[in-house]
Amino acid sequence: MTRQASVTGTFYPARIVELERYFEHFSKIYDENFTLPTTKSRAVIVPHAGYIYSGYTANIAYRILQNSNIKNLVVIGPSHRISFEGISLCNFNTYQTPFGEINSAQELMKKLRSNFSFKCLQDAHIEHSTEVQFPFIKYYMKDVNIIELVYSNTNPKNLSQIIDFILNQDNCGVVISSDLSHFYTLKDANKLDNICLNAIKDLNLNLLNDGCEACGKIGIEAMLMSAIKLNLKSQILDYRTSADASHDEDKVVGYISACFD
Repeated sequence: MTRQASVTGTFYPARIVELERYFEHFSKIYDENFTLPTTKSRAVIVPHAGYIYSGYTANIAYRILQNSNIKNLVVIGPSHRISFEGISLCNFNTYQTPFGEINSAQELMKKLRSNFSFKCLQDAHIEHSTEVQFPFIKYYMKDVNIIELVYSNTNPKNLSQIIDFILNQDNCGVVISSDLSHFYTLKDANKLDNICLNAIKDLNLNLLNDGCEACGKIGIEAMLMSAIKLNLKSQILDYRTSADASHDEDKVVGYISACFD
């Protein structure tokens, strides 16, 4: 069973040449202004909007993952289409991208199913928060195997236990997908998003739950819990809003990328 792409041509280009042009452009802009951190991170937070808005921010995190010798990567994102209890994991053999299919991490999937309880709701996997990560993964980590987890109503502690398990496996990593505040003025968005940024930077769960607005907040909270337990440090890689691309400062969405090592 193949996980079919559902937002090709909308959230990201369908043509390889256009995708490559995006990634090369993002990297060129970054390298003209910054030096890529040399950290060997196996856990990142990335945004999931259309590439024109959040692709630059996500691109930095994937360049770091590229240097981390990861063989299996679990992509974790919130459900936007349907509401349900728990976490969905379906037995896809491959995941479709414009660059070609990504193989499933079957052995890791068996371990996860043996240790945790999942549902398989195929409608939940018609999901952009996870799918927009797949072209980045195939481009930067050509031989990596992946698993897609989509959650809705679940306790961050439960998700954190899964993240702990993954990061305790050799050569395995996690991608936590989340955008930040939605449709505030730029000034208000910056204020709200700074709560999230400071919470992630300081691994401060109390602060995260004191005003941070993020559609993937459960995933962020779970990642912070795991970082604290596993003694990981966090680093903010980039923050911006949709106003940087649209120049509309009345209704903006916030985006962050961060890594943990």
